[in-house]
Amino acid sequence: MVRERRAAVLGKPIAHSLSPVIHNAGYAAAGLTGWSYTAIECAEAELADRVAGLGPEWAGLSLTMPLKEAALAVAGEVSPVAAAVGAANTLVRRPDGSWAADNTDVPGMVDVLTGAGVPEGAEFVLLGAGGTARAAIAAAVRLRAGRVTCRVRRRAAGEELARLAATLGLRCEVEDWNDPADPGRADVLISTVPKGAADVFGPAARSWRPEMVVFDVVYDPWPTPLAAGAAAAGCRVVSGLDLLLAQAVGQFEQFTGVTAPVSAMRSALAAARAGR
Repeated sequence: MVRERRAAVLGKPIAHSLSPVIHNAGYAAAGLTGWSYTAIECAEAELADRVAGLGPEWAGLSLTMPLKEAALAVAGEVSPVAAAVGAANTLVRRPDGSWAADNTDVPGMVDVLTGAGVPEGAEFVLLGAGGTARAAIAAAVRLRAGRVTCRVRRRAAGEELARLAATLGLRCEVEDWNDPADPGRADVLISTVPKGAADVFGPAARSWRPEMVVFDVVYDPWPTPLAAGAAAAGCRVVSGLDLLLAQAVGQFEQFTGVTAPVSAMRSALAAARAGR
Protein backbone atom coordinates (compact mmCIF):
# COMPACT_ATOMS: atom_id res chain seq x y z
CA MET A 1 0.00 0.00 0.00
CA VAL A 2 1.34 3.42 -1.03
CA ARG A 3 1.52 5.90 1.83
CA GLU A 4 -0.23 9.20 1.12
CA ARG A 5 2.01 12.26 1.31
CA ARG A 6 0.69 15.76 0.90
CA ALA A 7 2.00 19.29 0.39
CA ALA A 8 0.38 22.58 -0.59
CA VAL A 9 0.87 26.26 -1.23
CA LEU A 10 -0.98 28.59 1.14
CA GLY A 11 -1.82 32.25 0.63
CA LYS A 12 -4.59 34.70 -0.16
CA PRO A 13 -5.43 35.01 -2.99
CA ILE A 14 -4.08 31.67 -4.20
CA ALA A 15 -6.19 30.45 -7.16
CA HIS A 16 -3.67 31.91 -9.63
CA SER A 17 -0.72 29.93 -8.23
CA LEU A 18 1.29 27.75 -10.60
CA SER A 19 3.07 25.98 -7.75
CA PRO A 20 0.81 22.90 -7.95
CA VAL A 21 1.74 22.49 -11.61
CA ILE A 22 5.46 22.56 -10.81
CA HIS A 23 5.40 20.23 -7.79
CA ASN A 24 2.97 17.67 -9.19
CA ALA A 25 5.00 17.44 -12.39
CA GLY A 26 8.04 16.82 -10.22
CA TYR A 27 6.30 14.05 -8.29
CA ALA A 28 5.25 12.33 -11.52
CA ALA A 29 8.71 12.57 -13.09
CA ALA A 30 10.41 11.34 -9.92
CA GLY A 31 8.02 8.40 -9.57
CA LEU A 32 6.69 9.61 -6.23
CA THR A 33 3.42 7.69 -6.25
CA GLY A 34 1.04 8.82 -3.53
CA TRP A 35 2.33 12.38 -3.40
CA SER A 36 0.00 15.31 -4.15
CA TYR A 37 0.28 19.09 -3.98
CA THR A 38 -2.66 21.49 -3.83
CA ALA A 39 -3.44 25.19 -3.31
CA ILE A 40 -5.22 26.33 -0.14
CA GLU A 41 -6.54 29.84 0.44
CA CYS A 42 -5.47 30.99 3.89
CA ALA A 43 -5.40 34.43 5.51
CA GLU A 44 -2.69 35.44 7.97
CA ALA A 45 -4.97 35.14 10.99
CA GLU A 46 -5.91 31.59 9.97
CA LEU A 47 -2.42 30.19 9.50
CA ALA A 48 -1.68 28.93 13.01
CA ASP A 49 -4.94 26.97 13.31
CA ARG A 50 -4.62 25.65 9.76
CA VAL A 51 -1.12 24.32 10.36
CA ALA A 52 -2.02 22.87 13.76
CA GLY A 53 -4.87 20.90 12.19
CA LEU A 54 -2.80 19.12 9.54
CA GLY A 55 -2.42 15.36 9.85
CA PRO A 56 0.78 13.29 9.73
CA GLU A 57 0.49 12.81 5.95
CA TRP A 58 1.51 16.43 5.44
CA ALA A 59 5.20 16.75 4.49
CA GLY A 60 5.53 20.43 3.66
CA LEU A 61 3.94 23.79 2.93
CA SER A 62 4.84 26.60 0.58
CA LEU A 63 3.90 30.07 1.82
CA THR A 64 3.14 33.08 -0.31
CA MET A 65 1.66 36.49 0.50
CA PRO A 66 0.56 37.42 3.11
CA LEU A 67 1.97 34.52 5.14
CA LYS A 68 5.75 34.73 4.86
CA GLU A 69 6.27 36.61 8.12
CA ALA A 70 3.52 34.79 10.02
CA ALA A 71 5.12 31.45 9.08
CA LEU A 72 7.98 32.11 11.49
CA ALA A 73 5.61 32.11 14.46
CA VAL A 74 4.24 28.62 13.76
CA ALA A 75 7.66 26.98 13.33
CA GLY A 76 9.55 25.14 16.02
CA GLU A 77 12.81 25.78 14.18
CA VAL A 78 13.80 28.67 11.89
CA SER A 79 16.72 28.49 9.47
CA PRO A 80 19.40 31.20 9.69
CA VAL A 81 18.44 32.69 6.32
CA ALA A 82 14.72 32.87 7.20
CA ALA A 83 15.58 34.46 10.54
CA ALA A 84 17.88 36.99 8.88
CA VAL A 85 15.32 38.22 6.36
CA GLY A 86 12.37 37.89 8.74
CA ALA A 87 10.34 35.78 6.34
CA ALA A 88 9.83 32.12 5.41
CA ASN A 89 8.28 30.70 2.26
CA THR A 90 8.72 27.06 3.34
CA LEU A 91 7.55 24.89 6.24
CA VAL A 92 8.90 21.34 6.43
CA ARG A 93 7.43 18.68 8.72
CA ARG A 94 10.01 17.31 11.17
CA PRO A 95 9.98 13.72 12.52
CA ASP A 96 8.55 14.90 15.84
CA GLY A 97 5.57 16.49 14.07
CA SER A 98 6.70 20.11 14.47
CA TRP A 99 7.58 22.40 11.58
CA ALA A 100 10.87 23.91 10.39
CA ALA A 101 10.79 27.24 8.56
CA ASP A 102 13.12 28.10 5.71
CA ASN A 103 13.42 30.64 2.90
CA THR A 104 14.15 29.18 -0.54
CA ASP A 105 13.58 32.54 -2.25
CA VAL A 106 17.12 33.57 -1.33
CA PRO A 107 19.01 30.62 -2.88
CA GLY A 108 16.49 30.71 -5.73
CA MET A 109 17.44 34.32 -6.49
CA VAL A 110 21.12 33.44 -6.29
CA ASP A 111 20.58 30.62 -8.79
CA VAL A 112 18.70 32.71 -11.36
CA LEU A 113 21.06 35.69 -11.08
CA THR A 114 24.12 33.47 -11.34
CA GLY A 115 22.58 31.84 -14.38
CA ALA A 116 22.10 35.28 -15.91
CA GLY A 117 25.82 35.97 -15.52
CA VAL A 118 25.85 38.39 -12.57
CA PRO A 119 29.51 38.77 -11.58
CA GLU A 120 31.02 39.14 -8.13
CA GLY A 121 31.18 42.77 -7.04
CA ALA A 122 28.20 43.84 -9.17
CA GLU A 123 26.28 46.99 -8.27
CA PHE A 124 22.58 46.38 -7.53
CA VAL A 125 19.51 48.60 -7.58
CA LEU A 126 16.40 47.25 -5.85
CA LEU A 127 12.92 48.60 -6.44
CA GLY A 128 10.76 48.13 -3.34
CA ALA A 129 11.34 47.31 0.31
CA GLY A 130 9.02 44.42 1.17
CA GLY A 131 9.68 40.76 1.94
CA THR A 132 10.98 39.97 -1.54
CA ALA A 133 13.37 42.90 -1.33
CA ARG A 134 14.72 41.49 1.94
CA ALA A 135 15.36 38.19 0.18
CA ALA A 136 17.10 40.10 -2.61
CA ILE A 137 19.38 41.77 -0.06
CA ALA A 138 20.39 38.36 1.30
CA ALA A 139 20.95 37.10 -2.25
CA ALA A 140 23.14 40.13 -3.00
CA VAL A 141 25.25 39.28 0.05
CA ARG A 142 25.76 35.72 -1.23
CA LEU A 143 26.72 37.13 -4.64
CA ARG A 144 29.25 39.44 -2.98
CA ALA A 145 27.62 42.57 -4.39
CA GLY A 146 29.74 45.69 -4.39
CA ARG A 147 26.92 48.06 -3.46
CA VAL A 148 23.13 48.07 -3.27
CA THR A 149 20.81 51.02 -3.74
CA CYS A 150 17.18 50.63 -2.67
CA ARG A 151 14.61 52.84 -4.37
CA VAL A 152 11.50 52.98 -2.20
CA ARG A 153 8.11 54.64 -1.90
CA ARG A 154 8.22 54.68 1.92
CA ARG A 155 11.44 56.02 3.40
CA ALA A 156 10.95 54.19 6.70
CA ALA A 157 10.75 50.84 4.92
CA GLY A 158 13.92 51.69 3.03
CA GLU A 159 15.78 52.51 6.22
CA GLU A 160 14.69 49.18 7.69
CA LEU A 161 16.06 47.44 4.60
CA ALA A 162 19.33 49.33 4.97
CA ARG A 163 19.63 48.14 8.56
CA LEU A 164 19.16 44.54 7.43
CA ALA A 165 21.87 45.01 4.81
CA ALA A 166 24.24 46.47 7.39
CA THR A 167 23.58 43.51 9.69
CA LEU A 168 24.57 41.19 6.83
CA GLY A 169 27.69 43.22 6.09
CA LEU A 170 26.44 44.90 2.92
CA ARG A 171 26.56 48.59 2.06
CA CYS A 172 23.11 49.87 1.15
CA GLU A 173 21.89 53.34 0.18
CA VAL A 174 18.26 54.47 0.10
CA GLU A 175 16.74 56.63 -2.63
CA ASP A 176 13.23 58.01 -3.01
CA TRP A 177 11.04 56.34 -5.63
CA ASN A 178 10.90 59.47 -7.80
CA ASP A 179 14.62 60.27 -7.55
CA PRO A 180 15.76 61.55 -10.98
CA ALA A 181 18.90 59.39 -10.92
CA ASP A 182 18.81 56.68 -13.59
CA PRO A 183 18.41 53.20 -12.04
CA GLY A 184 19.97 51.84 -15.21
CA ARG A 185 23.40 52.88 -13.97
CA ALA A 186 23.63 49.62 -12.01
CA ASP A 187 24.87 46.23 -13.16
CA VAL A 188 21.74 44.52 -11.81
CA LEU A 189 18.22 45.91 -11.39
CA ILE A 190 15.74 43.87 -9.34
CA SER A 191 12.12 44.97 -9.20
CA THR A 192 10.31 43.44 -6.22
CA VAL A 193 7.15 45.57 -6.45
CA PRO A 194 3.65 44.41 -7.53
CA LYS A 195 2.56 44.53 -11.15
CA GLY A 196 2.17 48.03 -12.51
CA ALA A 197 4.30 49.75 -9.88
CA ALA A 198 7.54 49.67 -11.91
CA ASP A 199 5.91 50.52 -15.26
CA VAL A 200 7.19 54.07 -14.96
CA PHE A 201 10.74 52.81 -15.52
CA GLY A 202 9.90 51.01 -18.76
CA PRO A 203 10.52 53.88 -21.20
CA ALA A 204 13.83 54.79 -19.52
CA ALA A 205 15.01 51.20 -19.86
CA ARG A 206 15.53 51.65 -23.59
CA SER A 207 18.63 53.72 -22.86
CA TRP A 208 20.16 51.12 -20.52
CA ARG A 209 23.31 49.12 -21.21
CA PRO A 210 23.07 45.68 -22.85
CA GLU A 211 25.34 44.16 -20.20
CA MET A 212 22.78 44.91 -17.46
CA VAL A 213 20.73 42.13 -15.86
CA VAL A 214 17.11 43.10 -15.17
CA PHE A 215 15.06 40.85 -12.88
CA ASP A 216 11.34 41.60 -12.55
CA VAL A 217 9.65 39.28 -10.02
CA VAL A 218 6.28 39.79 -11.73
CA TYR A 219 5.34 37.10 -14.26
CA ASP A 220 1.70 37.85 -15.01
CA PRO A 221 1.25 39.75 -17.24
CA TRP A 222 4.52 39.20 -19.10
CA PRO A 223 6.47 40.94 -20.35
CA THR A 224 5.99 43.89 -18.06
CA PRO A 225 6.76 47.34 -19.50
CA LEU A 226 9.98 47.26 -17.47
CA ALA A 227 11.03 43.89 -18.90
CA ALA A 228 10.00 44.88 -22.44
CA GLY A 229 12.07 48.06 -22.25
CA ALA A 230 15.06 46.18 -20.88
CA ALA A 231 14.80 43.54 -23.61
CA ALA A 232 14.64 46.26 -26.27
CA ALA A 233 17.90 47.65 -24.90
CA GLY A 234 19.51 44.21 -25.18
CA CYS A 235 19.65 43.60 -21.41
CA ARG A 236 19.55 40.10 -19.99
CA VAL A 237 16.04 39.74 -18.54
CA VAL A 238 14.95 37.38 -15.76
CA SER A 239 11.29 36.90 -14.81
CA GLY A 240 9.35 35.88 -11.76
CA LEU A 241 8.74 32.51 -13.42
CA ASP A 242 12.46 31.81 -13.19
CA LEU A 243 12.34 32.51 -9.45
CA LEU A 244 9.10 30.54 -9.02
CA LEU A 245 10.79 27.46 -10.44
CA ALA A 246 14.07 27.92 -8.57
CA GLN A 247 12.45 28.35 -5.16
CA ALA A 248 10.11 25.43 -5.85
CA VAL A 249 13.07 23.15 -6.61
CA GLY A 250 14.45 23.87 -3.14
CA GLN A 251 11.09 23.17 -1.53
CA PHE A 252 10.56 19.95 -3.50
CA GLU A 253 13.86 18.54 -2.30
CA GLN A 254 13.21 19.50 1.32
CA PHE A 255 9.70 18.01 1.27
CA THR A 256 10.61 14.74 -0.46
CA GLY A 257 14.31 14.14 0.18
CA VAL A 258 14.61 13.42 -3.56
CA THR A 259 16.65 15.31 -6.16
CA ALA A 260 14.23 17.46 -8.14
CA PRO A 261 13.62 16.59 -11.81
CA VAL A 262 14.15 20.20 -12.83
CA SER A 263 13.68 19.74 -16.58
CA ALA A 264 10.24 18.16 -16.16
CA MET A 265 9.20 20.83 -13.68
CA ARG A 266 10.37 23.60 -16.00
CA SER A 267 8.53 22.12 -18.97
CA ALA A 268 5.29 21.80 -17.02
CA LEU A 269 5.56 25.41 -15.84
CA ALA A 270 6.19 26.68 -19.39
CA ALA A 271 3.20 24.72 -20.74
CA ALA A 272 0.91 26.01 -18.00
CA ARG A 273 2.01 29.59 -18.54
CA ALA A 274 1.51 29.31 -22.30
CA GLY A 275 -2.01 28.03 -21.74
CA ARG A 276 -3.11 31.07 -19.77
